[in-house]
Amino acid sequence: MTKERSPGMKLLFAGLVGAALVIPLMMVYALVADRQHQARIAQDSITAGWAGAQIVAGPVLSIPYMAERVTSEVVDGKAVTRTVKSREHLYLSSQGQEFATVINPEIKTRGSIYQSVIYGVDLTGAAQFALPEELERYGVRRDQLLLADIEILFPISDTGGLEGDARLSVNGEVATLEPGMGSNSTQSGVHARYDWSEGEALALDFAYSLRGSSSFGVVPRGQQTSWSVRSSWPHPSFSGILPPDESVAISEEGFEARWSVSNLALGQSLVRMEEPTISAAAYLEIAGDGSQTQRVAPIRLIEPVDLYSQVDRSVKYGFLFIGFTFLTFLMFDIIGGAKVASAEYLLTGAGLVLFFVMLLAFAEIIGFAAAYVASSLAIIALLTAYSSAVLGSRKRAGVIGAVLIGLYAVLYVLLNLEAASLLVGSLLLFVALAAVMYTTRNLDWSAVSTRSEPGEEGYARV
Repeated sequence: MTKERSPGMKLLFAGLVGAALVIPLMMVYALVADRQHQARIAQDSITAGWAGAQIVAGPVLSIPYMAERVTSEVVDGKAVTRTVKSREHLYLSSQGQEFATVINPEIKTRGSIYQSVIYGVDLTGAAQFALPEELERYGVRRDQLLLADIEILFPISDTGGLEGDARLSVNGEVATLEPGMGSNSTQSGVHARYDWSEGEALALDFAYSLRGSSSFGVVPRGQQTSWSVRSSWPHPSFSGILPPDESVAISEEGFEARWSVSNLALGQSLVRMEEPTISAAAYLEIAGDGSQTQRVAPIRLIEPVDLYSQVDRSVKYGFLFIGFTFLTFLMFDIIGGAKVASAEYLLTGAGLVLFFVMLLAFAEIIGFAAAYVASSLAIIALLTAYSSAVLGSRKRAGVIGAVLIGLYAVLYVLLNLEAASLLVGSLLLFVALAAVMYTTRNLDWSAVSTRSEPGEEGYARV
């Protein structure tokens, strides 16, 4: 007769083997992060010759004026005051502006694995301007304005995406667009010079085509901004702090949305003494975490399935797979009389970890859903056949196979139930714990059993 470990010791050794499998699980987690990083590099290279995420703003008038500053200085012991004139600029937003945008998306691939969403935008718009009646509020008199030298600014975050069909008309007359944001700016965009000596109301009509990738946004400025957009892309994400109106339509054929924003919501005056800016970095920050660096109405053209995030989430459930499978083996060991060695726990755990590697590898080629089915079937077949030899019974192996099928099915459900995944997972753990408690309610965890040597019959409890 040979003395065996107590059920408590068997539980301890199974737990130690499970803890040891944390190392390969973390290596798989790092592998997923590395492949995701490589995918982002490949996506950046795809869009390098195209354009990045685009953010645009409506036209703004840059109006130069002769500012007067009174200075004091001491000359020969006497205080002398003088008036110094300098050329400065104020910036006037529109009384109203309307945009109509059509986004034409396309998926561009690199090799057979990596892909990125690119698009072309056809934008048409109109804006109306009028000189404020109370310029003195801003410390500027009407006679200080150099209205013959104004510049009409069109901020665009990445002008490398501009096509050659940009046009602008002012009060029905064609104006010439020039690169850059004028003589007083280092920002990205285009501008036009205009003689506004008469100071009458201006009506602008403009249109241009723009290339970009991943996302597109508009910075609303002026007393009232209206923006309508439509696209054939069926998976938009309206992030940022300026959501669209309630009349958003999304279908398999694409989406349509509309924004209507007033300067009361923006908290901005029509006249500003500092240059209004737009920043692609600020836009990406808004699109990423919702932080408020500037008020933007953004649209992200997201891919329907981000396979790396799904694989990443599935790896986080790896402990659930190892724990439930080991628990089933342990119950057969301490209740059913089957003897499971530490090495057999380790090999079984290695197969469970291998599932996530196979899932990542196949998902990059055939997509997440098909990869999940193929990888899970392969691992279920492998571990079921192996447990038949370990447990010495096809019936017990069938139980292991059923447990694995249930686990993989539940995991797939959890991956598709983002909001309820924690609730379902916690309930599953509760049921498992209750089942173990019930099964082992009469078990003496400190008792040591004996197993007969070859040629002897049966077990004897001591």
